[in-house]
Amino acid sequence: MPVPLSPTALSTLVAALRAAGCVFAEDEAGLIAATAAGPAELTAMVERRAAGHPLEHVLGWAEFNGLRIAVDPGVFVPRRRTEFLIRQAVALAPEPAVVVDLCCGSGALGAALAAALDRVELHAADVEPAAVRCARRNIGDRGEVYEGDLFAPLPGSLRGRVDVLLANVPYVPTEDVALLPAEARVHEPLVALDGGGDGLDVLRRVAAEAPRWLAPGGSLLVETSERQAERAARVIGDSGLVPRVVSCDELYATVVMGARPGRAVS
Repeated sequence: MPVPLSPTALSTLVAALRAAGCVFAEDEAGLIAATAAGPAELTAMVERRAAGHPLEHVLGWAEFNGLRIAVDPGVFVPRRRTEFLIRQAVALAPEPAVVVDLCCGSGALGAALAAALDRVELHAADVEPAAVRCARRNIGDRGEVYEGDLFAPLPGSLRGRVDVLLANVPYVPTEDVALLPAEARVHEPLVALDGGGDGLDVLRRVAAEAPRWLAPGGSLLVETSERQAERAARVIGDSGLVPRVVSCDELYATVVMGARPGRAVS
């Protein structure tokens, strides 16, 4: 049950969040009040948010592509810009589709794609135990979630069968991690942020193996920054996939795709 707040109490809550630097204090106050189970939890949630915890960790959920995704403390928070990647995946996916969500974090991408398609065989994996537990809650009986590094925990029967390979790999260059907002730098796992020297180390590992897992005509989709997109496309092209870069100014999102030859690239 939402905690009922008088106008005075709500103003006090907004003031506390604003003093802590929350830009959208009014919106956040409403979300926290609507989520808290009682006054004690409300106070604890406000204190956590004022201390710099991500709003999504405080609430226990994030809205992503029209879904409410559970997000536990220590789990990467799905970004709204990544909804653009889901749009591209929906456009490419056949039905039925075999989908793999690597570096799945909360499982938001796999859950969103499964919700958008009628018939999906979904598999997801992450190296972080906390993320795996969270993804299993979000994906539920719509798919399988494995713990392990990239392709390693996936069943071998998927080789050559994957129609859509989502890989929301970390792509922040190591030296830039220190420049990230504290919400990400302090409260999200480093393995979900740090992409190595140029930010593309994990992508190189994914791209090198992807052709063996993709079905003919299947596609790998990754998110990257605009300045990395050309290099990311070369990495994917060097693996034998046909690269393509698309972007969305509205969401400030860039997606690089690589298709395994076997059908025309749309």
